[in-house]
Amino acid sequence: MTMVDGGDSPSRLEGKVSAVIVCWILGFGSLVSWNSMLTIGDYYYNLFPDYHPSRVLTLVYQPFAIGTMAILAYNESKINTRRRNIFGYFLFCASTFMLIVLDLATSGRGGVGPFIGICLFVACFGVADAFVQGGIVGDLSFMLPEFIQSFFAGLAASGAVTSGLRLITKAAFDKASNGLRKGTMLFLAISTFFEFFCLLLYTYYFPKLPIVKYFRAKAASEGSKTVKADLVAAGIQTKDDQPGDNANQFERLSNKQLFLQNIDYGLDLYLIYVLTLSIFPGFLYENTGVHQLGSWYPLVLIASYNVWDLISRYLPLVKFLKIESRKGLMIAILSRFVLVPAFYFTAKYGDQGWMIFLVSFLGLTNGHLTVCVMTAAPRGYKGPEQNALGNILVLCLLSGIFSGVALDWLWLIGKKNAF
Repeated sequence: MTMVDGGDSPSRLEGKVSAVIVCWILGFGSLVSWNSMLTIGDYYYNLFPDYHPSRVLTLVYQPFAIGTMAILAYNESKINTRRRNIFGYFLFCASTFMLIVLDLATSGRGGVGPFIGICLFVACFGVADAFVQGGIVGDLSFMLPEFIQSFFAGLAASGAVTSGLRLITKAAFDKASNGLRKGTMLFLAISTFFEFFCLLLYTYYFPKLPIVKYFRAKAASEGSKTVKADLVAAGIQTKDDQPGDNANQFERLSNKQLFLQNIDYGLDLYLIYVLTLSIFPGFLYENTGVHQLGSWYPLVLIASYNVWDLISRYLPLVKFLKIESRKGLMIAILSRFVLVPAFYFTAKYGDQGWMIFLVSFLGLTNGHLTVCVMTAAPRGYKGPEQNALGNILVLCLLSGIFSGVALDWLWLIGKKNAF
């Protein structure tokens, strides 16, 4: 595939600031529905007290996310990225809206039927996450590192914003009749709106930014076929090369070669999220005991994690704080595992102040190390290879989340009435 019209160098192109903002919003939309589910966990614990909602729903979400992501990563070079991302945001929007419909249809009642329905829509979240997160990260991997950083900051912002809104709605509706349910409906309605907004933004605005058109056209000139539909939507005509033309120019590393060359980065992401998801959110809801904050305690812990996770994703923008050494990243990531005994003993013997500190540190290291890995890994490759590597790294990240969610159940060993 060859670009027909030329382009300026990226330093002279307009739209960088707009693209950074859009990437942030797209990241926000990629997780706002799921983070809303986590943040309104107290409502689901009230409806389904015996079903361990935060753990079960996370465990439902992840197999669909990782299974779908594995298929998409394997076939990424053949997939129309534009259709992939549009479908993902549409599925997020539709599934979130259907959670509202389900709650209204059942009048907010508990029971196994409504819980199975919620699990079904959460599974759709997992599929949508794989479509969107892998597709967007792959797309941004051949653009500027600031775009990836902004996208991952938006992911964290969805957690911070939903946590803040949850504290506000709890204060507003705490004394009201059906206050938990009213807050939940408000959350899901806001999430539905943002998913629809992201769908429009990605479909009509993002492809037409000059700097985005430049990088997609550059990737096309290096042999990428995944960007063709986005270029056409932006008004850039492309044509397929004749067989044999510039064959050497379009040679690229296979997915296996890319994985082997970046296996340490993949392991980095896996280990970051194994640790994080083995603690967050299940441990924070069920294993931290009762403290002075009462029912506010798990919400404060979730909010503390999300706020520091968001702040930390901007720290790599400060050059001396960014970890670029591959060995340094691995050492820092392995060092985080001292948090496992720290959380155990703090939950058993410490007070709520120490737990809030530990949760904040968990969020701080999670976001900072994620951005360091995701911005460093794609450097030095051609556009099609960077897109493939972005998908591979997201697969490693989701694998870590899935393993962490499974390990989170180990905290229930020895706990009375755990099952």
